[in-house]
Amino acid sequence: MHTSSILITCAKGISPFLKNELVGRGFPIRSEKTAGVETYGTLADCMRLNLALRTAHRVLFQLDASFAKQAEDLYERVAAVAWEDFVPEDGYLCVTASVEQEGIRDVRYAALKCKDAIVDRLRQKTGRRPDSGPERRGTVVHLYWKDDRCVLYLDTSGEPLSRRGYRKIPLEAPMQETLAAAVVFATSWDGSSAFINPMCGSGTLAIEAALMGLGREPGLLRSNFGFMHLKGFDEKAWKDMRDRARTESRKSLSGKIIATDINPIAVDAARKNAATAGVEHVIEFSACSFEDTAVPEGAGVIVLNPEYGERMGDRSELEGVYKRIGDYFKKKCTGYTGYVFTGSPKLAKRVGLKPKQRWEFFNSNIQCRLLEYDLY
Repeated sequence: MHTSSILITCAKGISPFLKNELVGRGFPIRSEKTAGVETYGTLADCMRLNLALRTAHRVLFQLDASFAKQAEDLYERVAAVAWEDFVPEDGYLCVTASVEQEGIRDVRYAALKCKDAIVDRLRQKTGRRPDSGPERRGTVVHLYWKDDRCVLYLDTSGEPLSRRGYRKIPLEAPMQETLAAAVVFATSWDGSSAFINPMCGSGTLAIEAALMGLGREPGLLRSNFGFMHLKGFDEKAWKDMRDRARTESRKSLSGKIIATDINPIAVDAARKNAATAGVEHVIEFSACSFEDTAVPEGAGVIVLNPEYGERMGDRSELEGVYKRIGDYFKKKCTGYTGYVFTGSPKLAKRVGLKPKQRWEFFNSNIQCRLLEYDLY
């Protein structure tokens, strides 16, 4: 089976966690980038990666790398690839592009040129051509064109892997699933102790923690991936892979997961999202102020994602909220490790505790930090 470079993309700040995931799965690391990690493998490996990776956005299988200075060069290079081996001529094709090339002002022009070369080749070789459009529901080809370097990938994910499929009720400004997974990884929580998530919103942090604690692959919730629409897709191998993943996941946790929110509507939404994800039975939901969230005796982690005034909340009011978080940590959470995810360094100072460690993440385009506090 053909082996090639595989580029796995992620949000900025998450690549160290993605790298650890790949190493844990036995994949070699070729390079680590600001928003991705490069490994290598087969298209069958891409199926495994799409099923298993928690912090990845896309799994891109490299087909060709060449040089192109102008649009005509691009067309020739793309048309030289044996697309008839990968793209069904009676299917649906979507071409996406990332372009930093002199003379190309509109990325859509480069994507159109790439698409034309593919369908022209397929028409020449097979007598037919696929339908095409912007939706990622069929075969997805990604063009990366920077300076004179042109790289063509099969996007084996299709829709971003952050779209797990369980968040039917997102509420306002939800944390992306892959970011939530990276936050849980940063806490080093392993399912054996308590995971407390006040201010749970739509429940993403608690659900991602539950999926991790149970060892349940995040891709099990998805019904459509880009690799399913490639020629030679081994449906039986995919079914066997999913069945094996289900069998190997655990049914219960030794540690508790507690998720609360002052808004009963948010708690109801979080509970429904957890039910869709199949993890409602391991999360204790309740509606209350974060200060009234139960903290079991022993040890564990407490993760809060308060508003920070960029998209939600009034900054002057939020100063008091952050001070109350610090009081809650000091008075009720002794023996735990506390975490605050925020996009406001000024508000974070109101917690009144010195962070032991901090990680830099990006929530959309907002630079954020996860702050860790030892609570003696």
